[in-house]
Parts: sequence; structure tokens; C-alpha cells
Amino acid sequence: MPHRLLCVTAHPDDESGAFGGALLLAHQAGAETRVLCFTDGQAAHFRGELAAGEDLGNVRREEMAAASAVLGVTHHEVLDFPDGALYQQSFQEMAGVVVDRIRRWRPHVVLTFGADGGVNLHRDHTMISAVATAAFHWAARPELFPGDVPPWMPYKLYLASTPFVSVRDRPELDGSPTTPWTLTLDLGHLLERKVEAFSKHRTQQGVLLRVGNDRIRHMRFERYLLAAKRGISAAAEDVSMLTDTPEAEE
Repeated sequence: MPHRLLCVTAHPDDESGAFGGALLLAHQAGAETRVLCFTDGQAAHFRGELAAGEDLGNVRREEMAAASAVLGVTHHEVLDFPDGALYQQSFQEMAGVVVDRIRRWRPHVVLTFGADGGVNLHRDHTMISAVATAAFHWAARPELFPGDVPPWMPYKLYLASTPFVSVRDRPELDGSPTTPWTLTLDLGHLLERKVEAFSKHRTQQGVLLRVGNDRIRHMRFERYLLAAKRGISAAAEDVSMLTDTPEAEE
């Protein structure tokens, strides 16, 4: 059985901008990759020529499908939770969704945001970090969210780190605390594929324009904190997300 990696995100384009390198490298290594996205992004500031939220949400679903194809994602799913308001939703309900997908898909590795909220400190990202982290640990406990699907214990949990903060119209937040990292991925020539994937999100091209070319070069590197791992061990530098994960575990 191949390695399996699950990436839990908040909005279409997160899979490309925040996790595109990890998804590309995992695909290149022969792993199955899945992305679970909680919203369709219809409350985004950048909207292209679309005014109605539902119209934007439908287009962003199509954009994510196109980007996922570039990244070699095996399967992606976009849920219907409200964009920009995840902090107002039931934590138990959202965690239960991720627990269900972990038990059904049985990933060895789970990726999500750091609790800081990523490069733009988005509160949706922070909520997804908390939800996915809880689900990572809860999926192995049969007394939590009991059902027909057996428990599953993923092997590693990684939280994305960012080398800078860029919050629209909030320069005073540039020095905000961010998630440290234990693993750095150098994409090399795959950077072009990552940028190509993000470019499929046509309605969100204003994001790259706002960030600027000087910071786009940082997209060649992705940084992750190993936040949990099967067994008991001291934090240490990793060689790869897929290192020390079972090759053929069912």
C-alpha cells in the first residue's frame, strides 16, 4: 500500500499557496494525497468580476479542481461551512468531520495550518488548525464519534509555518508570533508547478500581486512543525514527511 497524506484546509487556494510543495513532493514520491477544504471561499476579498457570494463559491470550487490536478492530488473535497465564520461553528461538528475522513481515508500523515493562522493570520486557518489537531488525536479513540468505521491512528501531524506575515491593511501585525518549524522542504524546480497551481485560482490573483515578487520567492521553501508523532520522542529535525512512516500499513 502507498503512503497516504491528508491536507486539511479552510479555503480553495490554501492547498496551493500553503501546502502545494508538500503535495507535489508527496505525489512525486508515489503517495496518495487528499485535500479536505472546509469552505468554498465565497467571502473572499478578491472576487474577480463576481459579486454574488454563491457565484464566487462555485467558481472557486472549479478553480480548486484545476489546481488539484496540477498538484497531482488524488482526491479533493470542498465542504459547505461558512467562509470567514468558522470560529462561530460547532467545534465538535467540524472535528467530527475530520475524524470521519481520517478513519475512512487512513492517512499516515496529516497536514494543516499552524495555530497562528498562516501568512495572513486568518482566523479560519486558526480554527482549522485546532480542529484538525484534535481530530488527529481523536480518530484513534473509538469512544469518540463512535460509528461503523474503525478507528485509525495517523503517524505524523505537521503544522505549516510561514517565513513572514502579510495581513491586508494591518502592517502593525507583521511582527506577530508564528509557528516554528522542524522540517524545511526545498521545492527547487517544482516551484514553477506550485505557482502554476496557484494561478488556476484566477479570482485570487490579487493575492500574489499584494504579496509582491520579493516574497513570492519564499514560496520555493515550505516549513512545517512536527507537532505529533506515534510513540514518544524528542522533537528533532526531519528528513522528509514520509520518513519513518510505515510503507505498507493497511
